[in-house]
Amino acid sequence: MRFTEGDVLVVVDVQNDFLPGGALAVPDGDAVIAPINRLVRRAPHVVVTQDWHPAGHASFAAQHPERAPFETVPMPYGEQVLWPDHCVQGTHGAELAAGLDLDRAELILRKGTRSGVDSYSAFMEADRKTRTGLAGYLCERGLTRLVLTGLATDFCILWTALDARAEGFAVAVVEDAVRGIDRDGSVSRAWYAMCEAGVDRIDSREIQT
Repeated sequence: MRFTEGDVLVVVDVQNDFLPGGALAVPDGDAVIAPINRLVRRAPHVVVTQDWHPAGHASFAAQHPERAPFETVPMPYGEQVLWPDHCVQGTHGAELAAGLDLDRAELILRKGTRSGVDSYSAFMEADRKTRTGLAGYLCERGLTRLVLTGLATDFCILWTALDARAEGFAVAVVEDAVRGIDRDGSVSRAWYAMCEAGVDRIDSREIQT
């Protein structure tokens, strides 16, 4: 694969709370930083997403008495996984990882900002009605292919990839620049769903400039 002017590198939610020692640590999550930085230096365009929850968000297990993290509860928009409090607005855990080289980022998109609705996808919140505006931004910039990196494979990467395909964008996920939570085989299921949707699975070493 070769980067072209229609490509955008998307760095998804590489934040302190998702790194080792964070409130919702993704196993080996910090391993994505080095390949992402190599790609940032070569990509024609860079967009970053950031989980940005208000305190007391409805997806936090602490808001549901007698429920534990990773259990599910019904919400008006469907089944919701409950999470430890994480990426709360203005906290250290919500900050983008210090090791990321993001000087060339053209857009930082914050998601999950409404207290009653979770948001995995960079395109659409979990109610499947509220749009983030990313699709319009990409279209206006003439960007047609997303190269996805970041955290986590089985949630925000998966939902972003599927929504991007539904919007008509080409998508490639960089396998060595993503990591997953992986509960009960969720990473394998995510890769299967993405491949079925026409998402390319690539290695960062395959990308040329």
